[in-house]
Amino acid sequence: MSAVFQIPAKQAKRRSVIKAPKAASAAACETLEQLPNIGPALAADLRLIGITHPRELSSKDAFALYQQLCTATGQRHDPCVLDTFMAATDFMRGAPAAPWWHYTAQRKAMFGQVVPNHDSLTSRSTRGSAQS
Repeated sequence: MSAVFQIPAKQAKRRSVIKAPKAASAAACETLEQLPNIGPALAADLRLIGITHPRELSSKDAFALYQQLCTATGQRHDPCVLDTFMAATDFMRGAPAAPWWHYTAQRKAMFGQVVPNHDSLTSRSTRGSAQS
C-alpha cells in the first residue's frame, strides 16, 4: 500500500521568490535591486524617474527623488519611501547598509511632515502597511 500525500491548497499556491542578493558595498552594487531596502517595486519607481544604475544615486538628493516620484505618479507616496531613498543615497555614498526605518527620525527632523510640491496629488501608501 502506497501513501498518498496531499499538499494543502494554501501551501500549493505559495510561490518561491528568489530575491536579488544585496550588495555589501556601493562598489559591488550593479543593479537597483541589489541596493539594501530596494525591491522590485521601488526599483521600478526609481527607473520611472530616470535612475537606471545605483551609482547615479550618489549624486542625488533623496528628497528631490521623492518629489520627482510623487510628481511622476500624480500621487503622494508614503514617507517611508523617502526614508528608503535616504538609505539608498547614503549607501551609494559609502555609508554602511542600514534599514530604511533608521532614517525615519532624521527625515522627520529634516523635513517634518512630508508634503510633495504638487497640489493635485492624491495620497497612497505604496509599500504595504509600513508605518513611519
